[in-house]
Amino acid sequence: MNEKREFAAYLQRHIGEGLTFEQIVSLIEKPKQLHQGDLAFPCFQLAKIYKSSPAEIASRLSAGSLPSLFSKIETVGGYVNVFLDKKSAAANLITNILKEQENYGRHLIGKDKTIVFDLSSPNIAKPFSMGHLRSTVIGSSLASISEKCGYKTVKINYIGDWGTQFGKLISAYLRWGTEEKVKANPIQELTKLYVRFHEEADNDPALNDEGRKWFKQLEDGDPQATQLWVWFKDVSLNAFQKIYELLGVEFDSYNGEAFFNDKMDATVKELMEKKLLELSDGAQIVNVGEDIPPCLIKKTDGATLYATRDLTAAIYRKNTYDFDQAFYVVGHEQSLHFEQIKRVLSKMGYEWAKNMHHVPFGLILQDGKKMSTRKGRTVLLENVLLDAIQLAENNIREKNPALLEVDEVARQVGVGAVIFHDLKNEKGNDVEFSLEQMLKFEGDTGPYVQYTAARIQTLLNKGNFNRQMPDEFSIAEESWELISVLNEFPLIVQNAFFRKEPSIISKYVLKLSHKFNHYYGSVKILNSDETAERLALCASIQIVLKEGLRLLGIQTPKQM
Repeated sequence: MNEKREFAAYLQRHIGEGLTFEQIVSLIEKPKQLHQGDLAFPCFQLAKIYKSSPAEIASRLSAGSLPSLFSKIETVGGYVNVFLDKKSAAANLITNILKEQENYGRHLIGKDKTIVFDLSSPNIAKPFSMGHLRSTVIGSSLASISEKCGYKTVKINYIGDWGTQFGKLISAYLRWGTEEKVKANPIQELTKLYVRFHEEADNDPALNDEGRKWFKQLEDGDPQATQLWVWFKDVSLNAFQKIYELLGVEFDSYNGEAFFNDKMDATVKELMEKKLLELSDGAQIVNVGEDIPPCLIKKTDGATLYATRDLTAAIYRKNTYDFDQAFYVVGHEQSLHFEQIKRVLSKMGYEWAKNMHHVPFGLILQDGKKMSTRKGRTVLLENVLLDAIQLAENNIREKNPALLEVDEVARQVGVGAVIFHDLKNEKGNDVEFSLEQMLKFEGDTGPYVQYTAARIQTLLNKGNFNRQMPDEFSIAEESWELISVLNEFPLIVQNAFFRKEPSIISKYVLKLSHKFNHYYGSVKILNSDETAERLALCASIQIVLKEGLRLLGIQTPKQM
C-alpha cells in the first residue's frame, strides 16, 4: 500500500519522534465514507504525548506540503484526512494490477517461514460428512492465504485411524458384515455396521466389552484384527480421495493417529524425566494450572490418550518441519484440549509451543442439532457436492445451452457454491445446513461472484482488450468507488491472515462484485470515449475476483 506509507512518511516528518514510522502506518485508517477522504490519521494518541488537543495537532499536521500522490488534506475533529490524486492513483493501481496479475496483493511477511496446518482429519471407516467440510475448506483457504503472505505451508491430514471404535467395527464386521458388500460400497456398508453395533449395544452392553477386546487385540498386533484395520483404512482413503479431488484440496502428509503409536513412549519417558508426571487415582497426569483441569497422559490401565498422541505429534512436526507457527483447524469443542497441550509442551521447556494456534470453528447443524454418524444423523458431503454439480448443470443448460465444456463449468460452479456457502460465514459461527440456501445461484453466493467474473470476460472479449494499459488514462467519478475497493485488496489479504478468517476474503469479493454490477448497469463500457480505460478497470476487477476466489479454494469459469 504505497499511498499509506507515503502518507505515513509525510506525517512522520511533522510528528517528529513521538511515534515510529510503523506505529504511524498501523494507525492510519480508511474513512467509512468516500467523501471524507481516502486515508485518515487519528491524533488522539499524539494528544497524550504532546499534551495538546487532537484537533490542534490535526490542524498542525495538515499545514505541510503534500506529496504529489495526494490532491487535498483537511482536518475533521481530531483526524487528518487526505484525498488521493484520483487520476494518478487510478492509473498507478490499474497499471500495477495488470502487470502483477495474480501476484497483486502478495506480501512478504512470511518470507523464509513455515506454517504447519492440521486440517480435515476425518475418521476412517466413517463417511466424509458435511461436518468435516469446515475443517477442510477453512484450513485449505488459510493455507492459500498464508502462501499469499509469503509463508511456506505444510498441510497435514491427521487421519483418525486409531481407537476403540475400530475394535467395535471389527466386531460388527465379523458378526454381520460380508466382504462382497464392503467391496461394493465400502463407506456406506462400514457406516451401517458401525451404526448397527451401537443400536445392538444399547440392548446388549456386553458388545462394548467385545469391541474393547478387539481393539486390544489390534493394539497387540493380532493378524486378523490388523488385516481388517488395514483394509478398512485403504478403502476409506480411496473414498476420501474422490472428495478431495472434487474440492481441489491436496495434502503434504496423511500421517494419522496410528503413525505415532511407536513414538509415544518417548514422550511419556521425557515427561517422567522432567518430573512432570503425577499420579491421580491411578492415572498419570500433568498439572497445567489451577484454572483448567490437569492433562491426562495415561489411564489407570496404562493406555495412552489423545493428549499423549497430540504431544508426540507436535514434537514430531517441530523436529520434521521446523515450523514457525502451527495452526490446528479443529472445532470449538477442542479448545480446552489444545490449551492443555500447549501448557504441557511449555512445561517441557518447548518455547515454540506459544506459536501453536488453535483455529476453532462452529458446527454445521442439521435442524439445529449436531450431526452424528453414531446416531445415523448425517449428510454425506459427496452427495451434497454431486447434487450441487447437477443443479449447476441444469441451470447452465437452461440459461446458456450453447456453452461448451458444460461438465467442467458445472463442477466449478457446484463445488464453488458449497465452499462459498461455508466460507462466507465467520468461522466461529455455527452454520445451519440447508441445501436450498447453499445452492442458490443469485445473491450472496459463490456462483454470483463467478458469474460476475465470467461477465467481465465476455466484455473483454467483445472489446478485444489486450490486457495493456491505455497510453492516456482518465478516471470518471463513477469509477472511483471501484478503484477504492480494488485498492483495499492487499490489506484484505493481510487482515484475513492475521485474523485467521477466510470470510474476510468472501465478504470482499461479494462487495467488489456488487460494486461492479452496479457500475455495469449504469455506465456504458463498450463503444464509448473511455472504453479503453473502462476495459482496463474491468480487467483489473476480474483479476482480483479470480484471485480472491482462488484464495477460498474456488475456481473461476471463463463462461457461465
